[in-house]
Amino acid sequence: MKNECKMMKRLSSVLFLILFATSLIAQNKEIKNVILLIPDGTSLASVSTARWFQRYVNPEMINLNIDPYICGTILTYSSDAPIGDSAPTTSCYMTGYPSLAGYVSTYPVADSINDIVPMNPEKAYQPLMTLLEAARIVKNKSTGLVFTCEFPHATPADCSAHSYKRGKYEWIAPQMAHNQIDVVIGGGAGIINDECKQFLKNEGYGLFLNDVNAFRNYPGDKMWALFADKDMSFDIDRNPEQEPSLAEMTKVAIDKLSRNKNGFFLMVEGSKIDWAAHANDARAIISDMLAFDEACGEAFRFAEKDGETLVIVVPDHGNSGISIGSNKCPGYSTLTKDQLFGQVAKFKTSVDALIQILHDTKPADLQQTVLDLTGIALTNEEYTQLLQSADYNLSSLSDEERMKGSKLTKIVAKILDKYTCFGFTTSGHTGEEVFLAVYDPRPDQRLTGFHTNIELNHYMRNAMDLENRLEPLTDEYFAKHTDVFKGYTYTIDTLNNNTALKVKNKKTTLEVQPNTNIVKLNGKDLKLNSVVVYVDKNNTFYLPKTLKELLEVKKK
Repeated sequence: MKNECKMMKRLSSVLFLILFATSLIAQNKEIKNVILLIPDGTSLASVSTARWFQRYVNPEMINLNIDPYICGTILTYSSDAPIGDSAPTTSCYMTGYPSLAGYVSTYPVADSINDIVPMNPEKAYQPLMTLLEAARIVKNKSTGLVFTCEFPHATPADCSAHSYKRGKYEWIAPQMAHNQIDVVIGGGAGIINDECKQFLKNEGYGLFLNDVNAFRNYPGDKMWALFADKDMSFDIDRNPEQEPSLAEMTKVAIDKLSRNKNGFFLMVEGSKIDWAAHANDARAIISDMLAFDEACGEAFRFAEKDGETLVIVVPDHGNSGISIGSNKCPGYSTLTKDQLFGQVAKFKTSVDALIQILHDTKPADLQQTVLDLTGIALTNEEYTQLLQSADYNLSSLSDEERMKGSKLTKIVAKILDKYTCFGFTTSGHTGEEVFLAVYDPRPDQRLTGFHTNIELNHYMRNAMDLENRLEPLTDEYFAKHTDVFKGYTYTIDTLNNNTALKVKNKKTTLEVQPNTNIVKLNGKDLKLNSVVVYVDKNNTFYLPKTLKELLEVKKK
């Protein structure tokens, strides 16, 4: 009996040591890959609406792919305001610094009265090193972007470009092309210019524009695949023979990026959930949220199998103040699932797609077309409202009989909204916290509870072993030309809207142009490890400190 007790104690001790060792291994497990998935402009109510809709259409599908991983909330904000837009909010995820509306991974102009966190006025307009850039430069990881907007749009730009104006695609697009991102998949085939195309081809990329078959069959590791002239379709309107789903794009990106033994950083954006929310288009919010959730499923399945991948799902901000239930529906709190979701389930298109169809529909066919695509039988009053739209060119009414300034877009959206019991408080962004979902192979280090956007950045930094690294990298790769070339002769010239920096040292001339990683030394091209940024506000080039060495070598 005593021997048995001794044996049991030994077994217990061994078991304890095994469990303890396993726990230590789990805590110290290296994060090789990071996948950040951002459903743009997604309030928690948008998630709930999509989940209930899925359950209504498929009663056996109670949960979303993200559900087992939801673990907290994130407060997002601009540097000077509680409600942010995509540019400064995702910039903060990428850099650790909140910024001003419209700023893409760029240090904000300080506002001592309104700044939510203190900002240094001397750093205004400074490009900030992003996690994606640091992953490639410091860790030799592959990098990727997947999205459904056009590629220079705010969120993908935040990861790989720098500008104080998010709309300056002529600055942002070439920066993204020259920033050596391994995989870029999304919208914007009509935006990429010839210089960017040629650069990518010279660098060995597979470049595919509106070619879904080539995208699906390309075996190479480096690829840009762009669809549609600008943004891709809402998922409910998507033709799979012309545009891949967000889940398919995510799966392809993961497959290519995971071939790098050093790992990868991938950002996936469900871009047009935000666009649907701006339009108060409940059906498009639902369809794009569910499409995004399928992409999350691809990421979580890979991570659980891989064991070295951190997956984070977090919106950049809320939008529209959507609610399940509205005062426009008497007794809405007791409505059945059929009464709440039956009508929206009959909608076969987004509002945008419906409007495009109606623009080409003769007045006599309007009512039947709306009935076929929405299940709504227009009243005579609603039918007249469509005819009165100022931009409905096929209207049977004269210009004098129409409502000046009215647009079919708003009229149709309001008509459809009348027949559902969803509420919207605004067509703009909102400031509530957003949900956080995380898969971390280190269970004890998983981020849970309430955190700020700055804290989320530091969580990712820590996982990537980049804690305290982004600031020195910013200083090293985005130094002011006035500091780098102090003591040298230099000029900034603008010709045909092209700004260039020329630095001279005896017989050596260095030519630097913005938004590219190519400089010329005595007329010969040299490739940098980062892009050069020019800010016209302070007439300053931001570039690597190492450029000075090119002139110093020649000096000797």
